[in-house]
Amino acid sequence: MRSGVTSATVSGDSNTADSAGNQTSTKKTTAWVVNPVGPLRGDVAVRGSKNAVTKHLVAALLGNSESVISNCPDIGDVDITSNMLRALGCQIEVHNGTATVDSRHLVSSRVPVRFSGMNRIPILMVGPLLHRVGEAFVPLVGGDDIGARPVDFHVDALRQMGAEIEITEGGLEAKSTRLRGAHIELPYPSVGATETVLLTATLAEGTTVLDGAATEPEVIELALFLQRMGARIQMRPNRRYIIEGVEELTGAAHHLKGDRIEAFSYLVAGLITGGEVRVHGCSQDRLVTAISTLSGMGAKFEITDSSVSAWSDDLRPTAVETDTHPGFMTDWQSPMVALFTQCDGLSVMYETVYENRFTYVPALKKMGAQIEMYNTALGGIQSRFVGSTTPCSVIVRGGQPLRGTDVEVPDIRGGFAYVLAASAATGTTTITNTHHLDRGYNQPIENFESLGLDIKRVEI
Repeated sequence: MRSGVTSATVSGDSNTADSAGNQTSTKKTTAWVVNPVGPLRGDVAVRGSKNAVTKHLVAALLGNSESVISNCPDIGDVDITSNMLRALGCQIEVHNGTATVDSRHLVSSRVPVRFSGMNRIPILMVGPLLHRVGEAFVPLVGGDDIGARPVDFHVDALRQMGAEIEITEGGLEAKSTRLRGAHIELPYPSVGATETVLLTATLAEGTTVLDGAATEPEVIELALFLQRMGARIQMRPNRRYIIEGVEELTGAAHHLKGDRIEAFSYLVAGLITGGEVRVHGCSQDRLVTAISTLSGMGAKFEITDSSVSAWSDDLRPTAVETDTHPGFMTDWQSPMVALFTQCDGLSVMYETVYENRFTYVPALKKMGAQIEMYNTALGGIQSRFVGSTTPCSVIVRGGQPLRGTDVEVPDIRGGFAYVLAASAATGTTTITNTHHLDRGYNQPIENFESLGLDIKRVEI
């Protein structure tokens, strides 16, 4: 499907960049100031998943006509990814939650280095750019600092499909005359590596068999979108995908499914303050494990075809271990630990997906939470990170009062846990480094205000 585009080198530097990739040396920063008001009550409508929307934007690179993606969240990652695509020559417009992408006018196969470290999306562009142009450059991956997330699985899969890849100081250089199908077995069901294979195999010559793949709802959603574009993808039992390469893909339209991370987090906002939040826009099937876990703690639910609400008079402590889907999602972990602080008794959280996911815990302890961290596995799942220098388990002694203080956000999900804790604390909490939250959540200030929380954005 090569379009005959010639690649062009786009230079950049290592200075801080905004979501458009523009250098920003004097950009003002903001903080969120939270004053607790008691139980949070009301309705929140979530938009499409952060973990899906950017992958759909990348998939649009493969189409020979326009793609339309609706129900997009208003988040920084959409801006960042859109501007990467614009730097390649794509025409993209995002308006009122709908992204229209036309990739027929590529002028470059190189993602500018000014996007280095901003999110994890560039590595997913390698396969599509190799199909379109025959070569690609992408800067080093970024995103939240929650542990090592190497690109080895991506690189190994691309090489098995015929790509020549060199890792340089600035990023990843790749070229290929023709990608071909292969039998790929992932050592771990990595979401990103699975998405790389899906995006690359659709136009590769022959058949690709992918074993050990991720099956998260967002991955399935991407596979279905590619199928709408004309890809031949079979989903088999035991984490297997079979992809038969086709000659070309067309653009497609898709309405994104609701963000299950946001949905869970707002349900916790009601529970942690003794209130009740009703979440719209995320179907029950995407929250099955979350609902069953919270039910085991004593939460009560009202579930309809269009909404889920949760409340409780007395939450019990519990033990939870994160896992790949359909297990308890790693991105639900930090809101759950915040909730543990308000449950009388001892609760345990064991993290098996990322090795540095507890960076937010010291700030919760600063707020008065009694939490102990351990390098040992306090759960039954075999973790890749047991024995590392970073904690993989925490024990929370709940029921202790929290107090407002100044905290700095370490990553997207940890930052939301701070807002939850602040809403249940006594006194004012000032949260800095909030660009992480704007990158990952759709209109969070407005949503919390609608639930009654006294929360304001201030310049610092």
